[in-house]
Amino acid sequence: MNSESLSLNRLGALWMVALLWLVASVAHAGQAAIVVDATTGRVLGQVNADEQNYPASLTKMMTLYLTFRELKAGRLTLEDNLPVSRWASNREPSKLGLRPGQNISVQDCILAMVTKSANDAASVAAESIGGSEAGFADMMNAQAALLGMASTHFDNASGLPDPKNFSTARDLLTLAMALYRDFPQYAHYFSTTEFTFQGRVVHGHNHLMERYEGMDGLKTGYIAASGFNLASTAVRDGHRLFAVVLGGRTAAKRDRLMASLLDAGFEQSEAAAALAATGQPATGVAHRVLAALSPIANAEADPAPAAATRHAKRHGKTATARRSSHRASHHRVKLADRKSKPAAARGGDD
Repeated sequence: MNSESLSLNRLGALWMVALLWLVASVAHAGQAAIVVDATTGRVLGQVNADEQNYPASLTKMMTLYLTFRELKAGRLTLEDNLPVSRWASNREPSKLGLRPGQNISVQDCILAMVTKSANDAASVAAESIGGSEAGFADMMNAQAALLGMASTHFDNASGLPDPKNFSTARDLLTLAMALYRDFPQYAHYFSTTEFTFQGRVVHGHNHLMERYEGMDGLKTGYIAASGFNLASTAVRDGHRLFAVVLGGRTAAKRDRLMASLLDAGFEQSEAAAALAATGQPATGVAHRVLAALSPIANAEADPAPAAATRHAKRHGKTATARRSSHRASHHRVKLADRKSKPAAARGGDD
């Protein structure tokens, strides 16, 4: 057996482990996963990637996107101090414990969202940029439409429990890739594991980043209605992958699945490159594995969603926006019907 076949066999085994986890686990919400090769834009594997779920704190990726946009445009600087309102200070944990009338720098808001997933910091940024959190949510949805996130709707800046906050693994992966593509000068923030705020060290939630070789970002998320979510990016030998996992029963199981997906993704990319060098077509191992586990999903590699034009009018309804509005009204009911504890009892986002 040649080296390419061995590599593909290892890949098949890795995908089987990862996908059986999705089939066998019972979580609070529908489970989903997707991994994409950032170099080629090819989807290397996906399970339920278009099923709508609660994004939890992966929502903050959009809050950070809009914050970075303000920085790039010069409307904010990292040193600007933003006021803390009573509304922001009263957000449920996870939070920094900001007090009304206090100020926090833009940079500390960014670091607090990335590491501790602080909901009070997210609301501070939202109110400063959008005038109110509701106004900021309108900006989030307009930007989501521009990025082609047709199955997503945001209703707050943090991802705290709300039936009108929903997305898909594919849309969240689109957002993760857009952060690195559009704001490479700020991408280093996603590798932060801790920072010091007012004399105390604030530790991050993304423990996999400390253990997985090559991982240098992105974001964790959790509410009881969503399960444990994670968006990740990793690079090896100059080759970058992005992946999203939704609906983990525990943080540990979510992290193990993410590591398996990335391992499989890197092996698939290496195997495809080796086969291409010999003039042979790449073998769709992930597709065959998923087909055998039907009706979960189809993992045939296909291009990542193209971003919608940036020249569209911000408040105009493009075809993407119209599709998003239609799907929003349909799936809002579906998500709201899921049995879950009241918001106050479900715990805050992590």
